[in-house]
Amino acid sequence: MTPLRGAEGFREVGLLSRLRARVTALVQQRPWLDHVVRAGNRYQRQRADYYAAGLTYYTVLAMIPLLMVGFAVAGFVLSRNPDLLAELQSRIVRNFPGSLGGQLNDVVDEAVRSRTSVGVLGLLGAGYAGLGWMANLRAALGELWEHPVPLGNWFGSKFSDLLALLGLGVASLLSAGLSALAGSELGRDLLRLVRLDHAPGVNVLLTVASLLAAVLASWAVFAWVIARLPRQPVRLVSAVEAALIAAVAFEIWKQIASFYLKRVLTSPAGVAFGPIIGLMLFANITSRIILFATAWAATAADGAPEPASPDPTPVVISPRVRAGLTPSAGAALFGAGAVVGLLARLPRRASR
Repeated sequence: MTPLRGAEGFREVGLLSRLRARVTALVQQRPWLDHVVRAGNRYQRQRADYYAAGLTYYTVLAMIPLLMVGFAVAGFVLSRNPDLLAELQSRIVRNFPGSLGGQLNDVVDEAVRSRTSVGVLGLLGAGYAGLGWMANLRAALGELWEHPVPLGNWFGSKFSDLLALLGLGVASLLSAGLSALAGSELGRDLLRLVRLDHAPGVNVLLTVASLLAAVLASWAVFAWVIARLPRQPVRLVSAVEAALIAAVAFEIWKQIASFYLKRVLTSPAGVAFGPIIGLMLFANITSRIILFATAWAATAADGAPEPASPDPTPVVISPRVRAGLTPSAGAALFGAGAVVGLLARLPRRASR
C-alpha cells in the first residue's frame, strides 16, 4: 500500500507542476494578463485591503458632521426666508399628521435657532474625518508606488493634506458638473429647444452621452488622484491608462450600487439599515478600485523595459616590460645568491 501511495503522490506532484507550467506559459504569452498578475501581487503585498478599510471608516465617520453642516446651511437659508420656512412647516403638518408633524417642526425650529453652533461643530468634525481620510489615502498611494516615507513635521503634513482635500473637492465638483451637462433632464431640455426631443432613438442617445460624460469626468479625477495625491507625485502620463480602467469600473459599480439600493430600500429593515450598509459597501469597493488602479499604474512603470545603456569603452591592457637589468639590480641579486650559497654549505662542514 505504501509504494502505491507514493506513486500517487508523485503523480499528483507531476500534475501540479505541469499545471503550474501551463499557467505560467499562459500568463507570459499574454502581456495584459501578466500585468494583472503583477498588479494583484503589488496590491496584496502592500496590504491595500487594510487601507481600503481605513478609508471606509473615515468615510462613514464623516457622514454625521456633513449632515450637521447640511442642517446648518438649511437653517441659514430658512432663517433668511420666513415664507419658505412657513411653507415647509405647513407641508410637514399635512404629510405627517398628529404629534409626529409637531415634533418635526420642533426639530426644524431648533435647527434654525442653533444653526451657528451646529455648523461649527459639523465643520470641525468633517475636517477631522476629512484629514484622516486624506492622510490614509495618500499613505496607501505611496505604499502602492513604493515611495519612501518623506520626513516632515506634523503641521506641514496636515496642511498639505488640507490642500489636497480641497483640491480633490474642487476636482470632484467639476467632474460632477461635467457629468450633469449630459444628464437626461438637461439633455432633454437642449433637445427640446431644437425640437428633437421626440426623435427616434433619442433616449438611447441621451443614456450613452450621460455614461460617456460620467466616465470622462471620473477619468480626470482618478488620473489626478493616482498621479498627484501621493506625497511624492509621479508623472500624469503614468496614470492615464489606470485611471481609464478605474473610471469604467467605477461607472459599472455605480450602476450596480443603484440597483442594490432600489432593491434594499423596499423593506422596513432596508429603510433602517440599508443606507448605512450601502454607504459602507460603496466606499469600500470604490477605495479598492482606486487602489488597484494605482497598483496597475505602478506595475506598468516597473514592467517597462529599462533604456539600453551604451557599450562601455574597451579597456586596453598594455604591460610594461623592461629588457635587461640595471647594474645596481644585478649586483644586488649576485650578493643575495652568494649569501644563500654560503648558508647552504655550513651544515655540511658541521657534519664532517
